[in-house]
Amino acid sequence: MVPTTIRWTEAGVPRSARWPAESAAPPPRRVVPADDRMRADTAYRLACEGTALLWRGDFPGARRLLRAMDRRVARKPPRPGDGPADAFHQYRRARGHRARVLGRLLVLLEDGYRLDLRRAPDVRRACVEAYGPPSGPTLVPLTGLLGAIGAHQWRVKGVEVPALGARVHPHYGVFSPVRGEYVDLVAHAPLPPGARRGGTAFDLGTGTGVLAAVLARRGVGRVVATDISPRALACARENVRRLGLAGRIDVEGPGLFPGGRADLVVCNPPWLPARPTSALELGVYDPGGAMLRDFLAGLAAHLRPGGEGWLVLSDLAERLGLRTRGELLSGIEAAGLRVAGRIDTRPRHPRAGDTADPLHAARSAEVTSLWRLAGR
Repeated sequence: MVPTTIRWTEAGVPRSARWPAESAAPPPRRVVPADDRMRADTAYRLACEGTALLWRGDFPGARRLLRAMDRRVARKPPRPGDGPADAFHQYRRARGHRARVLGRLLVLLEDGYRLDLRRAPDVRRACVEAYGPPSGPTLVPLTGLLGAIGAHQWRVKGVEVPALGARVHPHYGVFSPVRGEYVDLVAHAPLPPGARRGGTAFDLGTGTGVLAAVLARRGVGRVVATDISPRALACARENVRRLGLAGRIDVEGPGLFPGGRADLVVCNPPWLPARPTSALELGVYDPGGAMLRDFLAGLAAHLRPGGEGWLVLSDLAERLGLRTRGELLSGIEAAGLRVAGRIDTRPRHPRAGDTADPLHAARSAEVTSLWRLAGR
């Protein structure tokens, strides 16, 4: 992806800056300066009309304005929808509108990603991790910058994974293993005989590498971890080194299946067949269920005799009317597979108990399953 150059005039002086290709928001067509003198109602109106606001006040003031704009967005919640699927699409449209409006409050990063706002933090390292090496002045949405800062903090401190007894350090744009139920399923499901005797496992769509590490710690002799994302591959390699598992885990890609066959093939694809709107959403949304479909289609050809494929999948898509259980079972059968068993667990994340969430009914009833698949 090639960054776009944004041009605007400020105090009669022509200005320009790059718009990073990594940004989830489209580049603005019109940019006007803004500071503490601008009222939140005015900022919200301009942002809704498509005008981007280049913040020139202090950094805490920018965050206050962002919160005020967010409160105004929240005054128009998504309508309930006619059934779960329509409610989901209304929710996604509302989330998209919120992202567009809030994404029009911008900050300018000078050479070297220096943020020249009063009381601003040092964001240089976070920006390098998110946007790549600096290349002149860069305009970014404040929401994106805050996301980059948060991702850097997660990367530094890591996420505690009880199944490993260690921390995993997610990178920017790589889904963080904060939902422990799917990790626990892989940590406790009975291994197929070949894997139990120190055989080979594949971890497809490895992300941070957390499931590959769990399998290696369980005694699988060799684990091959793959991903289509270069960011995820770099993240997984770093975590494998941190955990002292470089001799047991090979990280390969970009791609889904590695060459050869394995005693165990694990895949935890994105759970919802919908279009992601940012890099972080790639861990949740899978357009058309493509990764799930490709996993099922390729599994039988990559299993050793007696091997199993573990599909770790939430039923949230079914509860939202985005996919039926029949479609999933038909896909398994069409791939020449059979269900050898299934282990279920309930979600423990806070959103399952959030009654204000428009999707609360589906989230509170959600079940995450490890499907044990074998060849017919």
